[in-house]
Amino acid sequence: MTKAEIGILGGSGFYAFLEKSKEIEVKTPYGRPSSKVAMGEIAGRKVAFLPRHGKKHQYPPHMIPYRANIYALKKLGVKRILAPATVGSLQGEIKPGDFVICDQFVDRTRGRKDTFYDGPRTTHISSADPYCPELRKLAIESARELNIPVHEKGTVVVIQGPRFS
Repeated sequence: MTKAEIGILGGSGFYAFLEKSKEIEVKTPYGRPSSKVAMGEIAGRKVAFLPRHGKKHQYPPHMIPYRANIYALKKLGVKRILAPATVGSLQGEIKPGDFVICDQFVDRTRGRKDTFYDGPRTTHISSADPYCPELRKLAIESARELNIPVHEKGTVVVIQGPRFS
């Protein structure tokens, strides 16, 4: 099977990414992912791209097969996932077009499977530091180099779709 080290989950309006790619179907114990996974290369790194809402935006937020998507990327060897999102802000100092490199989240969704640990072993995982510190640092440095307005910390509050948070 084809392998990739970086996975990218596209959001609304972000359905294609790689110029030269090969689409592959990945089967998972959690059903089908949102679409076939596009495999390609960027700067010598193998990348897997998957649009979380499907290529035709056919999955509303509460119907996205999240576990299948993540499992498919893991099955392809992905070690790091980038999942950009466009959201609003309740903070006046965060302007449209600014980048926020989140360091925390609050999950206000309900009714969807949100774990891979369904037993038979009881497993607990910490969500104290949910984001990769190395990728956060790289994103902050890259935004600064490109003169993109960036906020080094932020908490995203995820609400139950199809409402937009």
